[in-house]
Amino acid sequence: MALTGIEIFKLLPKTNCKECGDPTCLAFAMKLAAGKAELSLCPYVSEEAKAQLEAASTPPIRPVTMGVGDRALKVGGETVMFRHEKRFDNPPGFAILISDTMDEAEVNARLERFQLEYERVGLILRPELVAIKCESGDAGKFAGLVDKVKQESDCSIILMSDNPDILAAGLKACADRKPLLYAATEENAERVAGLAKESSCSIAAKAPGLEKLAELTTKLTEAGVNDIVLDSGSRTLRKAFEDQVIIRSAPLTKQFRPLGFPTIVFPCEMTNDPMKEAVIASVFVAKYAGIIVLSDFQGESLFPLLVERLNIYTDPQRPLATTEGIYEINNPDENSPVLVTSNFSLTYFIVSGEMENSKVPSYLLVKDTEGLSVMTAWAAGKFVADAIGPFVKKSGIEDKVKHRKLVIPGYAAAESGGLEEELPGWEILVGPREGSLIPAYLKTWNP
Repeated sequence: MALTGIEIFKLLPKTNCKECGDPTCLAFAMKLAAGKAELSLCPYVSEEAKAQLEAASTPPIRPVTMGVGDRALKVGGETVMFRHEKRFDNPPGFAILISDTMDEAEVNARLERFQLEYERVGLILRPELVAIKCESGDAGKFAGLVDKVKQESDCSIILMSDNPDILAAGLKACADRKPLLYAATEENAERVAGLAKESSCSIAAKAPGLEKLAELTTKLTEAGVNDIVLDSGSRTLRKAFEDQVIIRSAPLTKQFRPLGFPTIVFPCEMTNDPMKEAVIASVFVAKYAGIIVLSDFQGESLFPLLVERLNIYTDPQRPLATTEGIYEINNPDENSPVLVTSNFSLTYFIVSGEMENSKVPSYLLVKDTEGLSVMTAWAAGKFVADAIGPFVKKSGIEDKVKHRKLVIPGYAAAESGGLEEELPGWEILVGPREGSLIPAYLKTWNP
């Protein structure tokens, strides 16, 4: 039986150290009781207390990790249905599908496309997984493909076959990568569970419908396998969507543990249209997949999915912000213009994008405004002369340019006089109010 918040509090160290992120041990205990925090966040809890608190501290949806090192993927562990309640913690992984019936050229091309990556807000956005499917029925051929993928990529791996012997051959080639074994079914559950336990790997459970799936996960957990990913078998958007919502809500609202695991979905099996596949995948980024398997990666569809994932799996109570500092655009030199803006990510991308489009070598100073836009930060007193001035002095921009001209956003024009007082010797120029006017403005630059 789950412990109450007060019962949990009695077992905590009661230091109120705040290292867990909560102001008091009592507040942390209440979160544990509600399934909205993990006991691992408390650095001082005793081993005896850990044993007693295990039931209360285990997330309703078990976290599962596959892969190793920097490219390891952790999914599950979520404690809420909606991100306005609490941020979603573990973003879904994207997998590209490779079959052992593909020719070498196609395999190489897909491995190359797996390397697609993008930089956004100082973060590198990229996919995580390669799903290797045995369609030939040849264990040796499958193992050879697995070895090739392992040698030529640092990806996390999904091994796909309903034949335990083929899974064993693939696992032998990449056991050190801790792959996900797909899939355990009612027919092969015992043997696939044995492989998972021997190699300490996670396992995907697949069954036709949620009732059968719950029976299968119960069988697997009784066999000692706990790192499970769920496939309800649905291959239409509507039914798969319904299943995702039920699987997410059952452990959270009903404490139904047999469905308390992350999920895997296959948009690649729901359509033959690549763009429709991307649209379907976007649905499951939001609701509520742990792994999304795509037939292929293309930049025009992968990038929007990565950005959607980034936006959903951020704290909705904290604006997405860019790191404060100097950003060099188009290889500037000592005569290049210097612009300043706030660190709201959308502002940064609009301004930096227009600066890049201008082809004019420039410096962009990004001031920390706690993720607020220029207008909002100005109104809140975070993008005003007595804040911008000290930032410019400390930024190091004076060592990079020989002129002393600073371009401020048109929306902050009222700060020009104050900045001239804060920055003696600097000429304060008022730039455009709209980002689209920046290229034309920069082309008139004269140091």
